[in-house]
Amino acid sequence: MARLTGARPVAARRWGCATAFLLLLLTVQAAQKADLSGDTTAATINHSLTLLQRLQELLQNGNGSDSVLRVRSAASDEAKVFHTHQLLLSLQSEVFESLLRNQSVVTLHEPPETAALFEKFIRYLYCGGVSILLHQAIPLHQLASKYRVWGLQRGVAEYMRTHLASESSQGHVVGWYHYAVRVGDAALQESCLQFLAWNLSAVLGSAEWGSVSVELLLLLLERSDLVLHSELELYTAVEGWLSRRQPEAPVAERVLRAIRYPMIAPSQLFRLQAQSAVLARHRDAVQDLLFQAFQFHAASPLHFAKYFDVNCSMFLPRNYLAPSWGSQWVITNPARDDRSTSFQTQLGPSSHDAGKRVTWNVLFSPRWLPVSLRPVYSDSVSGAIQPVRIEDGRPRLVITPAMSSPDFAGVSFQKTVLVGVRQQGRVLVKHAYSFHQSSDEMPDFLAHADLQKRTSEYLIDNSLHLHIIIKPVYHSLIKVKK
Repeated sequence: MARLTGARPVAARRWGCATAFLLLLLTVQAAQKADLSGDTTAATINHSLTLLQRLQELLQNGNGSDSVLRVRSAASDEAKVFHTHQLLLSLQSEVFESLLRNQSVVTLHEPPETAALFEKFIRYLYCGGVSILLHQAIPLHQLASKYRVWGLQRGVAEYMRTHLASESSQGHVVGWYHYAVRVGDAALQESCLQFLAWNLSAVLGSAEWGSVSVELLLLLLERSDLVLHSELELYTAVEGWLSRRQPEAPVAERVLRAIRYPMIAPSQLFRLQAQSAVLARHRDAVQDLLFQAFQFHAASPLHFAKYFDVNCSMFLPRNYLAPSWGSQWVITNPARDDRSTSFQTQLGPSSHDAGKRVTWNVLFSPRWLPVSLRPVYSDSVSGAIQPVRIEDGRPRLVITPAMSSPDFAGVSFQKTVLVGVRQQGRVLVKHAYSFHQSSDEMPDFLAHADLQKRTSEYLIDNSLHLHIIIKPVYHSLIKVKK
């Protein structure tokens, strides 16, 4: 905390401003003279660390101070006092420039959480750097926004976007999402929403699930890219949320109608109807969806599609991690050579297809070359081929069914590949690739991944961790009047 001292002569205060300005001016001049038109005798003398140290001393000791900030909080009867320098504050903040224009002592009122970080905030204005922890991100962003310190605001927002995966006792991503909505930071909002969608199973079992707002819950439930074990896992988490929050009936009904009941097996649906207090309380609101789900499981999908619209989200699977929907594939040393694997999935979520399996073949190539880059023989006598560099190749993943069947009628298969990464000591999903329904290959799969480097963010212990998910998508072939 800055030291509070007695009044200083005006001349001393002016000397402080002049000194700070001179130090900044010398720094700029040194940077401008660093490049002397390629002269081999040119050199850079860098004393920036000394400058930063002296600026810190200005704040710490109050030398040459010409302005005083008194920060008051409802949580304390005492004000925190900072002897500051108008020039340095004005250079960083137009708000401080306006506040200090006609007065040298300013009283600021801050909530307890921002008042606790005000010394850190002021130190940034002097030194241009700040250390930050997860729980400090929102109050520091609030200070930067309030006093219009745009560089710090952008820096904190970037810190939040890059630390979504950091582990904390109470969780933080949900709180950051709600804050991003309040301040209108669309980029942070989307980053939080995508992280929550791709790592929903981890969130469902954490303390922060109970703090999810109605708006956020509904946004998540409408997404088809949620990554979780099963739709039943999602229902169980939603049931717990409804039991704790006790929202009004219309809200609860909207939430329950967003569950994709056809993706839940009939035996589990029967159990829910018999044991779920939430479902019993709102049975009338979802009775039609439950009845439709049982019909879906009883008939063949092709027959069902003649009478019902299956081209809607209710019949579109999410990214389920259960074995019947796909398989994990860990590729060790993925930059070494081509690999292949195979696995089986259930034909579809309908119980009518419970005994039917589809076998899938997967080919991974770390250095596949497009036709335009493949070597060709020249017409020269030597018959030399065009040189091709390893880095010209790109990773390629091809997923094809090993069989064909009349049961495939009215069904196409969407493939989704999740790439697991280790962030802040946790293994999470950061990348998800979805193939077009008519394609066996994702054109941009790992397009920006450098699999040659052991430090690549796409690798865990020099291995590529994939989870391949097959999602049957139904299509109405014939419409029959009811």
